[in-house]
Amino acid sequence: MTGDLQWAAQDPLLQAYHDHEWGVPVHDDRQLFELLCLEGFQAGLNWLMVLKKRAALQAAFHGFDIDACAALTDAKLAALQQDPALIRNRLKISAVRANAQAVLRVQQEFGSFAAYLWGFVNGQPIVNRPQTAADIPTQTPLSQNIAADMKRRGFKFVGPVIIYSYLEGAGLIDDHLAGWQGTKAQ
Repeated sequence: MTGDLQWAAQDPLLQAYHDHEWGVPVHDDRQLFELLCLEGFQAGLNWLMVLKKRAALQAAFHGFDIDACAALTDAKLAALQQDPALIRNRLKISAVRANAQAVLRVQQEFGSFAAYLWGFVNGQPIVNRPQTAADIPTQTPLSQNIAADMKRRGFKFVGPVIIYSYLEGAGLIDDHLAGWQGTKAQ
């Protein structure tokens, strides 16, 4: 990670995420859905907290299986709000079901959630290679456009800042700093 983003140097979990996941193009609907949910849980918190709770969130939400999450009952969502292993925000927990249902609608329309998302960037990652972390925006017209479209489709916790971070995490936007030579998962 030498010369790249300082946020990743704060903890081994962050560094592993940065070096092996962040900025790596994701085309799998389940993985894209999981990352969207994790980004929603991160809102107002920090990414390290989300990564520390990731395994518990995966267990609670059936490995982020889209169909299983779309079918969660109100009672199950209420029970999850009592689980201390999770981020127990009622709106964020409910957003998992709402977003799964929205993904299912998008899959029906576009064939896959990946096709929908990658369509916004013509199927190719946007590689920025900023010089410093200060050069990385928190939102762009692209993230604003995608956020507005996702909100229209019933997605929750999809503001333009969350969506910009999501696009980076899912590899639609690669904001690794210029000269980054780290490893990436393939």
